Amino acid sequence: MAGKFITFEGGEGTGKSTQLKLLASWLREKGIDCLESKEPGGTEVGQEIRRLLVCGDKDKMDPVAEALLYYADRRIHLTKKIWPALEKGQWLLSDRYADSTTAYQFYGYNRKVQRETLNSLYKLVAGDFKPDLTILLDIDPVIGLKRSFTKAGTMSDKETRFETRGLEFHNLMRGGFLEMAKAEPERFIVLNADKSIEALHNEITGIMAERFNIP
Repeated sequence: MAGKFITFEGGEGTGKSTQLKLLASWLREKGIDCLESKEPGGTEVGQEIRRLLVCGDKDKMDPVAEALLYYADRRIHLTKKIWPALEKGQWLLSDRYADSTTAYQFYGYNRKVQRETLNSLYKLVAGDFKPDLTILLDIDPVIGLKRSFTKAGTMSDKETRFETRGLEFHNLMRGGFLEMAKAEPERFIVLNADKSIEALHNEITGIMAERFNIP
């Protein structure tokens, strides 16, 4: 079976990391070789970029600088991990990809970075390459942020730079994700994330089995 690139998207506290790990285990049980990754931070260099982006004061850099760092991380991720895995026939599951950059930098910041700029950066970094499937986990930001801050309490290095932005930012970001999903229904699957971990996992595996002919 050819390699596939599956991305998980959504706002804070939607359970992307948990569902990605569960899906990876399910795929392996089906005999599919898959790798788990994330953006930012899916490579050794990317981990250094991640610390710059998700830790510290929310105003330490402007939206343009953030976008450039995200795309530097993405280029390294693609060339060092994603494309090599797909060439080997492996599946790669990523916790966030380019849709998150658009949702945060364009929608969340209320168009302080132009969509055309982000599209040009994507073309430069990735060309025409896109995920085979994007699973968008959708939840009310009030619920998601509460979950996220609970999780942050267990982290040694607090990755809460975006959680500390106001509710308006997260509502704009959520609207952006849903708008992108509506524009590309063949790539996106939108799921309500306000349910049990097991119920959401079963929903995801059902979709995967049907979409990719997995027994």
